[in-house]
Amino acid sequence: LTNLGVLLLFLNASPLLNDILSAHAASTSAPVTRRRIIFLTSGFDDEEPTSPSPGLPPPSDTPVLIQAPQLCHYDSCLENQEPCLDISERTGCLCPGVSRADVPPHAPRINVLRPISDGEDRGQVEVQWCAPSSVVSKYRVVFQDSDRKPLEFPAFLRKGSVGELDVGDKVCVEAVNKAGHSVPTEFSCQRYDPSGSSDQRLLAGVIGGGVTLILILIIVAVSLNKCKSCQKAKTSSADGLGNPSYSREGTL
Repeated sequence: LTNLGVLLLFLNASPLLNDILSAHAASTSAPVTRRRIIFLTSGFDDEEPTSPSPGLPPPSDTPVLIQAPQLCHYDSCLENQEPCLDISERTGCLCPGVSRADVPPHAPRINVLRPISDGEDRGQVEVQWCAPSSVVSKYRVVFQDSDRKPLEFPAFLRKGSVGELDVGDKVCVEAVNKAGHSVPTEFSCQRYDPSGSSDQRLLAGVIGGGVTLILILIIVAVSLNKCKSCQKAKTSSADGLGNPSYSREGTL
């Protein structure tokens, strides 16, 4: 009887237990979310193409070739040529760096001091130089260890006659602009030494004389060879005539 009473009590309490369990499950389960669907009222075909912003070039699929910059064909040792800046504007090349006009220029470089052998300035000396990478308004040739006055030349020139010089005279070329002048260096100064040109002429004479001597020896050798051949031919003829075994009528 006791067990039967407990069973009846459990059956009566089961609906309340089911409600408690259902409420707990509902509170712990994740809420159900629904997807939001957006309906488009117009098709894609009706849309107008977007135009590029004003001022911007239209997009292009053509590849762009980027070339490395090239230096301008400009020789600082030549005169009466087109300025490098004009060449750069015309071709897009790069000029060597140039110092500003408000600072003294760099020193030019002397190429040669050579004697003039022809023309009206024959017997004088010509100096040739290369321009520095600076703004230059004129050039000035200075004679060191001498009382001679400096000579000035326009900025577009790269050579000039400096008159007569003695062996060992030191000549310097200075670049000048509004800020001042260049400082003499070992490259902008040179001592006059005409022996270099004399040595070159002597070397050319020696080479020419050697070639002439070789030609003479060849001619003499050929002549001697011909003479020996002639002598052998004469000897053979004489031997044939002196032999008694031979005569005009035949063999004796």
